[in-house]
Amino acid sequence: MTPSFTPRPSQQNILRYNGGRLGIAAVPGAGKTHILSALAAQIIHDNQLQDGQEVLIVTLVNSAVDNFENRIKGFFDNKIQALYKYRVRTLHGLAHDIVREKPSRVGLEERFSIIDEREAAFIRRESVNAWLASHSLDDYLDPALDSSKQDWVRRSQLPDLVDSLALAFIRSAKDRLLTPESLRQKLDSSFAPLPLAELGYSIYADYQRALAYRGAVDFDDLIRLALTLLQSDEEFLERLRFRYPFILEDEAQDSSQSQKNILELLSGENGNWVRVGDPNQAIFETFTTADPDLLRDFIQSNPNADMPESGRSQPAVIALANHLIDWVMQSHPEPQVQTALSLPYIQPVPEGYEPVNPPDNPEGIKFISKKYTAEEELEAVVKSVKSHLDSFAEDEQKPTIAILVPRNQRGVDVINALKAKNVEVIELISSTSNTRAAAGSLNYLLSYLADPQSSRKLSKAYEVFRRDWRTGMSLRDGDLPSKQSPTDEDNANNEGIASSRSALLATTSNLIRRVHEVENFIAPSQTNDWLAALVEAESFEVIEELREFRVNVQRWLNAVTLPIDQLVLTLAQDVFTEAPDLALAHKLALVLRKAADDHNEWRLPELTSELAVIAKNERRFIGFSEDDSGFDPERHRGKVVVTTMHRAKGLEWDRVYLMSVNNYDFPSGMPNDRFISEKWFVRQGLNLEAEALAQLTALESNSEYDWYEEGKATFTSRLGYVKERLRLFYVGITRAKKDLIVTWNSGRQGDATPSLAMSELMGWWEENTR
Repeated sequence: MTPSFTPRPSQQNILRYNGGRLGIAAVPGAGKTHILSALAAQIIHDNQLQDGQEVLIVTLVNSAVDNFENRIKGFFDNKIQALYKYRVRTLHGLAHDIVREKPSRVGLEERFSIIDEREAAFIRRESVNAWLASHSLDDYLDPALDSSKQDWVRRSQLPDLVDSLALAFIRSAKDRLLTPESLRQKLDSSFAPLPLAELGYSIYADYQRALAYRGAVDFDDLIRLALTLLQSDEEFLERLRFRYPFILEDEAQDSSQSQKNILELLSGENGNWVRVGDPNQAIFETFTTADPDLLRDFIQSNPNADMPESGRSQPAVIALANHLIDWVMQSHPEPQVQTALSLPYIQPVPEGYEPVNPPDNPEGIKFISKKYTAEEELEAVVKSVKSHLDSFAEDEQKPTIAILVPRNQRGVDVINALKAKNVEVIELISSTSNTRAAAGSLNYLLSYLADPQSSRKLSKAYEVFRRDWRTGMSLRDGDLPSKQSPTDEDNANNEGIASSRSALLATTSNLIRRVHEVENFIAPSQTNDWLAALVEAESFEVIEELREFRVNVQRWLNAVTLPIDQLVLTLAQDVFTEAPDLALAHKLALVLRKAADDHNEWRLPELTSELAVIAKNERRFIGFSEDDSGFDPERHRGKVVVTTMHRAKGLEWDRVYLMSVNNYDFPSGMPNDRFISEKWFVRQGLNLEAEALAQLTALESNSEYDWYEEGKATFTSRLGYVKERLRLFYVGITRAKKDLIVTWNSGRQGDATPSLAMSELMGWWEENTR
C-alpha cells in the first residue's frame, strides 16, 4: 500500500482499528473522508477479506461516491489490488441494491421503477388537491380572519401547507415502516379523533395507490422495503453479511432510524461497523427523517474515538467556533437547547503534520453590529466583496470567497446585486439564474403556444425572442468591429446600438401587447391585416422587426404538433445563442418528454407548468455544473460563490460572509422570536406539520401517558428548530479559513434583531480582542 500521507495522532488511533464497532466524532475539516478511505485500503491491503467479500463504504450523497473511489485507489501502486474489494454506495443506492436482488419478496415486479423528485412531487400534489377539493381545514384557521381572507388562504396558502405536511407525514410513516393499511387499522382503533393524522393517511394512501398503478417506488420506499426484506429473509441477510464483513459509514449524523437499522442488521450484533460523523453539523433534521441523537447514542454505547484536529481554519476562527460550543452547552438561556452542540472542541493540527493551519489573524473576524435593512445589508456586503477583490493586483493569487445565506431566495437577491456591480458570481443554489432564465424563456414561449389568442403572452414571447438584447449579449462577434480590443469610439458605437435596440424592443413589445385580435397579426387575411394598417404610423425599423418576429411565430405554431421534446429544441434554436443554454434546453426537453410519457393525458398547458416550477426556483433542477460531481472552491479563485449554509457543508473558502443572522432566520426560543413553520393564518400559532407528526406518534404508542396533546408538538418543534439553527450557524462559521464577516438585517417588518448567538459571539469577541 502506498503511504500517501502521515496520519495525525487522532487518525493514527483510528487506523489501529481491528474490528468490532467504533463510533467517531469528527470536527469540521478533520479529514474523515480521507481517514475512512485509508482504513478501507488498510483492510484490503492486510488481506482481511475472503473471496467474494467487499468493504462497504456508505455515504450521504452521490458526489462523495467518486471522492471515496479515487482516494481508495490512490493508496495502491497497483490499482488492480483493490479491484472488487470495496463498494461505495449512498444509503439509497445500497437500499436499491438490496431490493433489486429480491423485489418479489416485498411485493414488487422484477422491473419496478423508481420515480424521481419531480414525479413524486407531482403525484403528491395531485393527492393534496384531491383531498382539499373534498375536505376542509377550517377548524385550524384563525377565527379572527374575515371571510374574504379565509377564501384567499384556502386558495393560495393551504395547498402548499398541506403539501409540506403530507411530505413530512409520508416520509415519517415510511421511516417507521407504517403502510397505509397498518395506519388505517391504528386510526380505526384510536379512542380519540386525530384529524391531522387522518389527513396524512388519506394523502399517503392515495399517493401509494398512484405509485402502485405506475409499478414504481420512491426513494423513501427503497429504504423501507430494504429494511423489511432484511428483517424477513434471514438467509438473504446472512449472505449479505458475508459479502460485507466491514461497514464504514460516513456522515452518520444524517442517518434516519430506518437507515441506521439497515446497517445494524447488515453488520450483525458483533460485526465490524465504523460510524463517522459530526453531530454538531446535523443540519437536515427539520426537513428529513435524520436524527443526530442516533449517532450520539452509538458513540456513547460503543468503543469510540475523536478526530478533533483540523487544518482548515486560522486559530481565531477555531476559537470562535469553540466558544459557540461552550456558550450553548453552558449558558444558553433555554436549558432544553443546551444539547444542540457537544464536544470535542476543534484543535489546530499539531506541529509537524499536514495541513498547516492558516496563521492567526484576529483582524480577519468582523461582526457588523449595524442595523441594516435587507437592502442595506445587500449593498454593504457587495461593496465589501468588491473592495476586497479590487485590493488584489492582477498578478496576485486571488482568494476563494463565499457569501452564505440561510435561504435560497436571499441567495438570488445576492446574486442579482453582485451582477449589477459586475462581480463574477458562481451560483450554488437550488437552480442557477441561468437555469431559471432558460426555463423561464421556454416557459413564456410554450405559454403563448398553449394560448395563441393572448396578446399579452405573445408580447412576452417577443421579449424572449430578443432576450439577448435585454441581457447585453447581443453585440456578438458579428456586431463588433474587427479589432483585437475596442477603442473608445467602438465602445460608444456599441452603447449606441444597445440603446437603440432597447428602445426598439420596448416599442415593439408595447405594440404587440395592444393587439386586439392576435390572428390579424399572425395569420392576417386580405381585409384584416393589423401590421399593414400600422405601416404609416410606425417607423420602418419597427415594421421590419414585427415582420421578422411574425415569421418566427408562424414557424413555432406549425411546430406545435411535434412531440414536446422536439418542440422545445425547435424553440431553443431560435432564441438561444449560448452553448450552455442550448445544452440546458436539451436537458429540459428530456424532462418534459419524460413527463409527457408518464402522463399521456397532458397537453401543452400542463407541460408548460413543469417549466414554470423550475423557472420559479420551486424545485431543484441541476443544469450543467460541476455540482453534480462535487464542487471545488479552488477552481473559482477571484470569483464569489453564493450558496446556502446548508449547501456549503463540506466546503471551505478563504473569506466567508454569513448574512441574515437575525432572530428570524436563527431564533433562540425567546418570546419575541417568530418561526417560519408557524403560519400567521393558523389558529394559536400551531405548527400543523409538527402536530400531524405528533398525532402519528400517538397512534404508535400503547401508553396512555404518550397520548396527543395539542400545542405540545409545536413547542417541541420550536426547540428542535432552534437547536438545528445553532448547528447551522456553527457550520457557517467553520467554512472560513482566514476571514469571517457576519451581518444581520431587520427583516421584512423591520423588527428583527441580531440572533442571540451572534450577539453572544460579538460581545465575547470584542472583549477578548481589546
